[in-house]
Amino acid sequence: MSIVTLLPFIVLIGAMFLMTRSAKKKQQAAAQMRNEMQPGTGVRTIGGMYATVKEIGDETVLLEVAPGVHAVYAKNAIGAVLDDSEYNRIVHGDEEESDSDTVVPDDASSLTEAADATDKHVETVEDAPKADLTKKSDAAEAAAEGQKDGKTDGETDAK
Repeated sequence: MSIVTLLPFIVLIGAMFLMTRSAKKKQQAAAQMRNEMQPGTGVRTIGGMYATVKEIGDETVLLEVAPGVHAVYAKNAIGAVLDDSEYNRIVHGDEEESDSDTVVPDDASSLTEAADATDKHVETVEDAPKADLTKKSDAAEAAAEGQKDGKTDGETDAK
């Protein structure tokens, strides 16, 4: 056999090796994250439930789902271990503290004021004539429009 006939098999084996390697790395990272859990840590399960860790066993974790409500989960069911600030933001709705004192307006008026001051000679959209996009409600106008080709709505030449 020549190298040309073996090349597709070599490429396929190489691709499989790379995929299994990345999957193993993800599994190791998830296992390390689960091993770093401490009682009192906020977690998210793979089902999307947020809870606080109360006790950690060999294969199970006791989670406090709500005050006074406890549930036992497998360690593999923990999808993410959250920082305290992120857990409080998601579960309790706490606001993140902002380092900057930037004020964002609710409307775009502050953005257009600067443009209006610099472009006084430019015609604005408000000055342009507006297109009439309304539906004609007058029956006479509709009938007159239908009489252009001698037919009204619904009429056809086929018999």
